Amino acid sequence: MSLLAEDTEAADLGLRWKPGFAALGPAFFTELRPTPLPDPYWVGRSEAVARELGLPTDWHESKATLAALTGSMPVAGARPIATVYSGHQFGVWAGQLGDGRAIMLGETEGGLEVQLKGAGRTPYSRGGDGRAVLRSSIREFLCSEAMHGLGIPTTRALCVTGSDAPVYREEIESAAVVTRVAPSFVRFGHFEHFAANQRDEELRALADYVIDRYYPACRTTDRFGGNAYAAFLEAVSERTAALLAQWQAVGFCHGVMNTDNMSILGLTIDYGPFQFLDGFDPRHICNHSDTQGRYAFNQQPNVAYWNLFCLAQALLPLIGDQEVAVAALESYKTVFPNEFEGRMRAKLGLTEAAEGDRPLIEGVLKLLAAGKVDYTIFWRRLSGYMTDGNVEPVRDLFLDRAGFDAWLLSFSQRHAGTDRALAAELMRRSNPKFVLRNHLGQQAIEASQQKDHSGVATLLALLQTPFEEHPGADAYAGFPPDWASTIEISCSS
Repeated sequence: MSLLAEDTEAADLGLRWKPGFAALGPAFFTELRPTPLPDPYWVGRSEAVARELGLPTDWHESKATLAALTGSMPVAGARPIATVYSGHQFGVWAGQLGDGRAIMLGETEGGLEVQLKGAGRTPYSRGGDGRAVLRSSIREFLCSEAMHGLGIPTTRALCVTGSDAPVYREEIESAAVVTRVAPSFVRFGHFEHFAANQRDEELRALADYVIDRYYPACRTTDRFGGNAYAAFLEAVSERTAALLAQWQAVGFCHGVMNTDNMSILGLTIDYGPFQFLDGFDPRHICNHSDTQGRYAFNQQPNVAYWNLFCLAQALLPLIGDQEVAVAALESYKTVFPNEFEGRMRAKLGLTEAAEGDRPLIEGVLKLLAAGKVDYTIFWRRLSGYMTDGNVEPVRDLFLDRAGFDAWLLSFSQRHAGTDRALAAELMRRSNPKFVLRNHLGQQAIEASQQKDHSGVATLLALLQTPFEEHPGADAYAGFPPDWASTIEISCSS
């Protein structure tokens, strides 16, 4: 029976719920209620996600909805749970983890899970307060929608609500709750948890649930002699490889790629100390807590493979053969480079592969790294050059003019005989004008801390359609100010 069965007052969001993950049984979660926050207020809302959920157009006008999405009022028909998982953190086995501050309301009839992040303590909080601060909540809200706008698989965010309730981190901050949405929040760590505790029955139930819901083709495959669990591992590996290729192509640093932060659906999940690159530095470390540089930008593809190897170990009791499990990971090594080169070709306006493409891609990345050239601005200006033929705005980005000129000659020769207008259009659709730079997020956060949420709304509008020109918004697409380099982003949120 639901803990909420006795409630006489609950907010009706217009959503209808189905069992979803909760049907797996109590071994996988704890049923509990969010902890209320006083005097909640709206910080930001995504109408695009509201439409995805099928919410009515006036969904945000109700005080009951505001209270419910801050964890202060039950949601009609929902059965809130926190799930248990384990994982490797910074390469070290951390044991049992779980949803320490995220409480899932349930799965809608449309197949989307809705989760409140920052809604209070759970049995998996490990001494934490179960809260999220306004700073990190705004960052997650904006970046979730920014990644979707870029076409990169991600969890989504319906809204951020705030409260003046104090939260104690390095300093006292105010509380907030992010309403997150995804087809599934299952992570690699869910499988690691049951494997590490030799609970093979639960491990199989979880794998069967995920395969039947999200990877049904694995049931009828002839891969690996019809081994559905090996085919599942291969499919997850390939989705993860494609995701990492998109991260690397757009210059996105996740910052904390622990196995418990890896989505089984190949989604970008758990936005913490992330950053979009400003000046291109392959060795950039965006997480101030990552003193060893494990999650540096250029290490992300290898870390993803390492995490997949951990998943393979967890699935080994089901796969049954270590060699088969290792073989199921092999395609990562071809999918990632192929996907990455495909993304980079699109950024260069190339529709078909040719023998010299890899040196062309590697050449420009070396030039960008040598001069720490602003990554997003370079690609957008190169798109402009393809449109109007004016190379000076691009050339001005480089101190090594001779090196750039030599590369540009190769680039021009590669485009000989191509339709320049089509190439320019492909480049505009592949090279965003707007990304969520740290300083832009920081400015919106500081304004919101003073109860001015207009900056959040402005950034959201730009980031949801980042390839458009948005006349009048060029200031949001310019170079970062000098003080941006002093912003420190850590795991503390």
